[in-house]
This record gives sequence, C-alpha cells and structure tokens, in this order.
Amino acid sequence: MEKYEYPLPSREYILATLEDSGVPLDFERICTLLGVQEGEFEAFRRRLDAMARAGQLMQNRAGAWLLPGKAALIRGRILGHADGYGFLVPDDKTEFASDLFLSPREMESVMHGDRAIARVAGVDRRGRPEGRIVEVLERGTTRLVGRVFNEHGVWFVVAENRRISQDILLAATDGQGKAVGDTVRAGQVVMVDIIEQPRVHARPIGRIVEVLGNYADPGMEIEIALRKHELPFEFSEVALAETKKLPTKVRKLDWKGREDITHLPLVTIDGETARDFDDAVYCERLTGNGKPTGLYRLLVAIADVSHYVKPEAALDLDARSRGNSVYFPRRVIPMLPEKLSNGLCSLNPQVERLCMVCDMTVTSSGRIEDYRFYPAVMFSHARLTYTEVAAALYDQEAATRTRLANLLPQLENLDALYRVLVKARKKRGAIDFETAETRLLFDEHGKIERIVADERNEAHRLIEECMLAANVCASDFLKSHEHPALYRVHEGPTADRLQRLRDFLGSFGLQISGGDSPQAKDYARLLEQLQGRADKSLLQTVMLRSLRQAQYSPDNVGHFGLAYDAYTHFTSPIRRYPDLLIHRAIKAALQRQRYQPGGAFVDGGEGVSGAWERIGLHCSMTERRADEATRDVEDWLKCYYMQDRIGEEYEGSISAVTPFGIFVALDEIFVEGLVHVSELGADYFRYDEAGHTMVGERTGRRYRLADRVRIKVMRADLETNKIDFRLVDGGQIPQRAQGKNAGVKRRVSTTTASTSLPTPMPLAQQIEPPTSIKVSPRSSTRASAASKAADVAMTTKPARRTKAGKTTPAATAGKQKKTEKTGKAVKAVRADRKPGATKIKSAPPKSRKGKKRG
Repeated sequence: MEKYEYPLPSREYILATLEDSGVPLDFERICTLLGVQEGEFEAFRRRLDAMARAGQLMQNRAGAWLLPGKAALIRGRILGHADGYGFLVPDDKTEFASDLFLSPREMESVMHGDRAIARVAGVDRRGRPEGRIVEVLERGTTRLVGRVFNEHGVWFVVAENRRISQDILLAATDGQGKAVGDTVRAGQVVMVDIIEQPRVHARPIGRIVEVLGNYADPGMEIEIALRKHELPFEFSEVALAETKKLPTKVRKLDWKGREDITHLPLVTIDGETARDFDDAVYCERLTGNGKPTGLYRLLVAIADVSHYVKPEAALDLDARSRGNSVYFPRRVIPMLPEKLSNGLCSLNPQVERLCMVCDMTVTSSGRIEDYRFYPAVMFSHARLTYTEVAAALYDQEAATRTRLANLLPQLENLDALYRVLVKARKKRGAIDFETAETRLLFDEHGKIERIVADERNEAHRLIEECMLAANVCASDFLKSHEHPALYRVHEGPTADRLQRLRDFLGSFGLQISGGDSPQAKDYARLLEQLQGRADKSLLQTVMLRSLRQAQYSPDNVGHFGLAYDAYTHFTSPIRRYPDLLIHRAIKAALQRQRYQPGGAFVDGGEGVSGAWERIGLHCSMTERRADEATRDVEDWLKCYYMQDRIGEEYEGSISAVTPFGIFVALDEIFVEGLVHVSELGADYFRYDEAGHTMVGERTGRRYRLADRVRIKVMRADLETNKIDFRLVDGGQIPQRAQGKNAGVKRRVSTTTASTSLPTPMPLAQQIEPPTSIKVSPRSSTRASAASKAADVAMTTKPARRTKAGKTTPAATAGKQKKTEKTGKAVKAVRADRKPGATKIKSAPPKSRKGKKRG
C-alpha cells in the first residue's frame, strides 16, 4: 500500500487499511502500514481514539484495533490439545471458515467439549486466526475418568482424556463427607464429577464419585476406555425388566404371519469364538423339467431382532444409545442384553428362531435376477466355523468332509455361487485391498502371551459375498418402495486427495485412469497392475489414504469402494442399530406402511427426512466412538506387552512418515512405534508430504513409506501409550517383496485364546496424518477386505498420529511439542522449495517441563 501523502492519515484511509487486513492490527502495525512517523504517534493515537468514540473503530482485549463489523462473535465447540492450547471450531463454517486458535491462557476458562462464543483477536505467529473467549454457552464435561495424585498435600486428578489439560482439584471431602485421603490412594483411577467449572486463574474442582482401582489392575484399560469415551455399558432397569418378560424360546403365537423354512438345512458359519449369530445361509441349484437352469437360490436368514425390540421401548432406547456392540479384547459391550444377543435372537443350532429372509435368485453370471423379503421361522442345522468349512471345501480334508457329509452338497453349492459372485464383483470393479490382520492371545492372568497373524480364508469371503448380496437387495427394496432409509454411503476421493495420489503415482511411472472422477474400477485396475511388485504395499497404502470415510445417511450417493449404486446394512441387527432400523423399514414397506425413527430424532421440526438424517449422524458417531475406544485398549495392551521387550531388535516396515519422525510396523509381533526425527542421524531432514519421504540434506539418506528398517525398542510408556524405537546402524535393510506377515499392518482384530466372542476387524489402523480408515465392529466376518476396502473409511487431518504408540505432536514428550509449538525443530520452507517439503534438523529436543505423573 502506498504511503499517504498527508502528515496524518485520514479516517477513510485508516478504515480502508483495516478492511484490507481482515484481522485486528496493533498500533505499531497500523503505523507501519500507513507510514506514520514516530513524531506523529501521539496525534495518530488521538485520532484512533476519536474514531473509537464515534463508533468507527474498536479495540479487542489485546489492544488491537479492528472494525466493529469484523468483531462478529463466533459460536463453536472447544477442541482441546494436550499441550494446553486449543481451538474453537465454528458451528457455521460458511460464516467463518477457519478454526480459532486459543492460547493456553484462553483455555484456562474452558475445557475440551465446551460450547462457547469467541471473538477474533488477531493472528498468532503461525498466521492462524486467534480468538478470545467471550462467553461459555454450554459445558461439555461434567464427569471424567482420571488418576489421582497428591503433591504437597494437594489432591488432584489428571484426566485420561489428554485433550483435557487442566488438573482437576479435588474437594476436601467426598459425597459422604469422608476426607479424600481416606477413600483413595495416589495413583488410583477414579471417576470425578466436576462441581466447579474452570474460570480464568481458577482450576476446575471435582468430587470423587467412584474409585475404579489401580492403574495396572487386569481389565482397567477397558474400564477407563468405557468412561473416557462415554460408552454406555449398563442397561437401564426398565430395559432389564423388559428383557426379563421376554420368552426363552419361539412360541406358537410367534409363528403368525411367517413362512416355515425349518426344513431347509440352513447353517451359520462364523469364527471359533463367536456367540451371537446374526445370519444363516442356504444355497441350492435350481432346475426346470428335471434339468439344471444355471440359476442359484440363495437364502440369507437374519435374526429378527425387531420382533422383540419395539420402537421407543426401553430396550430400543438403550440399543439406540449404544449404536453398536463394542468388541474389546476379552470383553464385549453388547448392544442388546445377552438374553437376546446370545440367546433368543441368536441363530443358535438345533433350535427354532425367528428371522427375516432375503430369498434371492442369482444367475450364472452373478446377477441377482429376483429377490423377496419375508418373515420366517428357521432351524439352524449346524454351527460351522470358517476353519472347518475351508478345510472341507478348499483343503479337501477327508476327516472334515466325512463329518460334514450331510451338509456338503449345500456347502458346495455355496462355493459355486461364491465363485460366480466374485466374478461379478470383479466385473463391477469393486476395490479389493489386501490387508494383514492380527489378534492378541492372553494367558490366564490377562497378560498378552503373543500377537499372531489372523489370516482370512475363502470361507470368510464366501459368507461376505452372501451378506453383500443381501445388503444390496435391502437397499434396492427400500429404494424401489420409495421408503426412507439409512444407506451406507461412501463417496469417491476429493479433488485434492486425487491430485496428491496422481502426483505420487507419477513418481513411480504409474497413473490412475478415470480423469477427474475415477471410479472404483479404476482403482481396481491399478491394483491389478501392482501384483508382484516389491513396492505394492507402499502403493496400496497411499491409494487407501486417498479415499474418504464411509458413513450412514438417508441421502443415497452410492458406495464407491464396493461399486454399488445403493448399499445398506441389513445383516447384523444384533450388533448394529442401523440394521435394526432397516428391518423395521422393510417390514413397514411389506405392509404398505411407513416407518421413521422416533424420540429425540423427530424433535428438530424437519419431518421424516430430518429424523433419518439425525439418526444417521448418531450411528456414524457411535461407530467412530467404538472404534476409538477399542483402539485405546489395544494400544495400551500392546504398550504393556512391549515393556518386557525393551532393548530387543526387530525388522519392520515404515508405516507412516510425518514431520516429527517415522512410524515402523514390526513384522514378528505386529506392533507399531515411532522413530523420532532426532533418532534418524546427525543431519537436516526434508519432509516431503506428497512423496511420503524424509531425506537427509547432507547425507542423502532417505526414509520412505514401506521401506524396510531394523529397529531397537527403546521405551514403552503406559501413561501416554507411546512406543519409541531407535534405528539400528542406520536402520535400512535390503528391500524385498512384502511377505504375508510383512509390510504395513493395519488395525488389529483382537481376541483371547479362551474368549468366545467375535471381534472387530476393521480394514486398517487409524493413521493421522494423513488418513483414517475405519469400519464397523466385527465387520470382517461380514464384508470382505475387498468389501471392507469397501467400507473404506478415511480422513485427512493435520499432523497427528494415533497408533499403538498413540503419538501426537503434543504427546511425544516434547518432541512433537517442539515441532508444533516452538517451531525450532521444523524450519521454514524456503521459497525455492516445492510445497510440502520441510527442512527438519535431527537434533535432540529439550525435555518437556511439567509435573511428573505417576
């Protein structure tokens, strides 16, 4: 801006300067922009004061000047950070697009999850808009779980949720008037009610309402996760009373209006530890005039939960609140009481059960020619496992085939149909990512004995294809009847993610077809080109990270990963609330009626569409909540497991590259940890986000996603769930093709050697940055790694990483803190550097100051 030609800038010129800036400016900055000389400061200050009295200008609490119209109050929710600072995320991004940075001082009066009003106060040194809290609208935290500490006679609680950085001072007595020291010991885990919320210069005050026990007690990691993530884990008394009144078996009156299919040899096929059986299958080859027609009849019978759980009953309210069952290692939090989930609704063998049937006719090309939905009564003829079905069909194991002789004809029909459906899927172009899964095996004391590969066989995929077929029919049925529903939607990659993917593939001489709007078949075609390549794991990982997160919505936009125009969840109503809603909608459509979710979901004044929209958001939230809780538990258990392996050396693959270091997934024990940038060697390292690499400027040493490295385990910190590695002799080892147990490991499925409960099998571990991949609990047994790549869930966020080491820029004991807060570890990018390349010095960070916890 050119210098004003008169000694003192006019009011109009001052207003125009502030308008152009877009943010509040302090006095010195305004003088610099307008060319005001030191001798004119006092007169200029008086002009600014006069303009303020006239209502043309105003000052914020920091003393910066701004236009009154630019001081709009912004409503939003507080997002806390472990280092004490935070952000206000605006409710309406159309009015203010950026999150407001809140300094640690501003965060003194609020907590993570609060809703507040803030005003833009300027920009911080990193160029982010900075806010000032004006008013707290709603407190988001009234109860929390944490550990008790005593310093110099002062009792306080440190929250397990690291986003709550304030210490919670404890009231002198508990609810019964007992002194704190008489009811709890330092280091124990407690639940605390917040009786006084934080204020400026005043910490929050809490009162202990429950002592959970010692931090290292068996199962404590689950107790903490339940409360930290606010997972409902106790059924209401009313719901339990309703459950008690339910019968223990199918009654004659329950047969009314149902077809009898008890004569058909339906079977359930699940894992060895499963106890809640949602689905059973039967397949036969159809004939005409005694000759084969080339058609298959496939029946997928699903537990009829909706017969017993009525809309808005206490059981329904509890199920809706939970949203889904949560599968922890050694413990399950069911969506329904066990009398239903493992008993009355479960399709147990040799008993009659009520079910909803999807009865399909499939052509020899894999096309579903016809289908029909109807309520029925079935009789499961056998409870089979994936292992024994695979042994009978694919390994031709004589003993197993003899034992299953009566069922072999229908199992072989299922296999023939499966092969037809697989061909159809390939023709459709569904994405089929290959992922490695693991499970945790425990000893009798609840300690991890070992972590093993949990390989999927053809029997898993057989059942998955049957479930996909039924789900597609359910979505088509509701769509054709113009009945509102919750679809499982999965959109294609965003333009920026697609461009990053193209840039990365280009460096390998590869490209993805499809132009600006690639389809699933374009991804599938590229995956086929990668077969046999040593870098397949690397390329597949980056492809995964270009995709978005699947969710529930009444707006059907199709399922990108599965290459379906419409898709929903119908096959797991015992453990997923959306499936229960779909059952109710199908029953209503069969009776030419309409169904919509009730209760709080119809109070928004938006009618039927609004109710379905809100229940979709709720179910998507509960799915993420369950995923985060199980990940926390798995992380803690793995960290505990690694404490006995400090100093040991392992080989692994780089699973992520970040500005603050590289994450390595180990081959033999399926654990992930961080090699901080300070451990990479005495060099300046350039971080290239687009290329997923870290390159030493002086030595030229390069670390890239999926590279093979050798590490030593240096630390396993249970308090932060962090596992730290150090490279051995530079770390790098000769590259080789990825074996079945090598390469990038994804989200682990967990179970115990003795437990008899199903486990979640998400497609991949949550990776931030740059991606999150999430799928439904226990979905592996019902939707392939293709179908799951399928239910591929991914999000790109700022540098944050939650893995077995649960490492974030804030939580890396000063390492990330330096990167995020001081700016000393990450140098500014020079103008001649390409975007995304950051120069990083590999120097040991200063220790992070703060109280010792534990």
